[in-house]
Amino acid sequence: MWSRRLFLKSGGIALFTAGVGVGPRFLERAAAAAPAPGAARRRKVLVTIFQRGAMDGLAAVPPVDDAAMKGLRPRLAMSAARSAAGGANGGLLDLGGGFGLHPALSPLLPLWQEKRLAIVHAVGSPDPTRSHFDAQDYMETGTPGRKGTPSGWLNRAVGLLGHDGTPLRAVSMTTSLPRSLYGDQPAIAVTNLADFKIRLPGADRAAAAAGQGFEALYGQASQSLLRNTASETFEAVQMLSDAEIARYRPAAGADYPQSPLGTALKQIAMLIKSNVGLEVAFAESGGWDTHVAQANTFSRQAVDLARSIQAFWTDLGTYQDDVVLSTMTEFGRTVRENGSGGTDHGHGSCLFVLGNGVQGGRVHGDFPGLDGRALYEGRDLPVTTDFRAVFCDLAGKHLGIAKDDQLFPGWSGKRLALVA
Repeated sequence: MWSRRLFLKSGGIALFTAGVGVGPRFLERAAAAAPAPGAARRRKVLVTIFQRGAMDGLAAVPPVDDAAMKGLRPRLAMSAARSAAGGANGGLLDLGGGFGLHPALSPLLPLWQEKRLAIVHAVGSPDPTRSHFDAQDYMETGTPGRKGTPSGWLNRAVGLLGHDGTPLRAVSMTTSLPRSLYGDQPAIAVTNLADFKIRLPGADRAAAAAGQGFEALYGQASQSLLRNTASETFEAVQMLSDAEIARYRPAAGADYPQSPLGTALKQIAMLIKSNVGLEVAFAESGGWDTHVAQANTFSRQAVDLARSIQAFWTDLGTYQDDVVLSTMTEFGRTVRENGSGGTDHGHGSCLFVLGNGVQGGRVHGDFPGLDGRALYEGRDLPVTTDFRAVFCDLAGKHLGIAKDDQLFPGWSGKRLALVA
């Protein structure tokens, strides 16, 4: 358990990595939020994984032995393997209810069978854009079709938690702060907890130009709180590296892949188990833009995703009750395969939700089928479930956030019931 002094030190990290709200007042809020000695306690944690590039939901969780699917995807469609262990012959894992799971996602099957894992199908943004940039922006801000929203939905969630938190309550395991965490609330971005990289635009160049290190640069700050806290930041970083990270060993059976996602989830698990006040965590998985030779690319990405999530869940152990994990992706892909053995930008996709309190073992949402009359613009799986209906339920039931209209401004839809 970390002390108040260490939380105050780590506040300096939050100051220089948040990218928004930078200034002494921001640091004062972070310092004021630090708990007194012994006050740190376990918190509920929402973990999100953004699958960047647009994951093909029809490849991940396709309808089983669907005639339309076979006609539209003669090279990509797979048949079901009707066994509990399934997939040994390269076929789909039969989930029941008319759906299968891609064999590369087989590490998730036990979680499904234990009813901890739920799937939401035909989910996405109601905005019709097929631009990666715009669709990711709309999903991360939570305001589809509206550009220029200054805050992200995860940052707003932090602000609606209704209680004080530590400077480490919102962490993104990425090289820069994701759009989801932009806003007034403290948030940090880091790829390696053992080697914190201070990210204040221009600060490194300014320090280098002056022939100074970061310690000297921050030591010249005029605000005493900023100066005192920031000067201790470097000690806090070293303490974290030596006392927490170097000694951390995942739980037995938690075999993380040596990939950016595996590394990110391992560090998130460490933060959760260290009781440092983490409440919102973000990670991402790239490479889902499968225009060419999708079969191989998708399988490779799916194996990494499934193994990373399975290892993370195993690693949590008794902390599983505190955590809900959700995936998201900007849009789906065309139902019909293209001439390069891939699929192009589409509309609806699917997402996974994992947690002990999740209504798992079920495919949620309204899957309309793949008949041409049911497809969006005659080519895509339509969006029948707004992503905000999913995220509102997760934030509401798991984190206790009641103000849906503040979490997602302008949205007046109903939650999709996923968490008991």
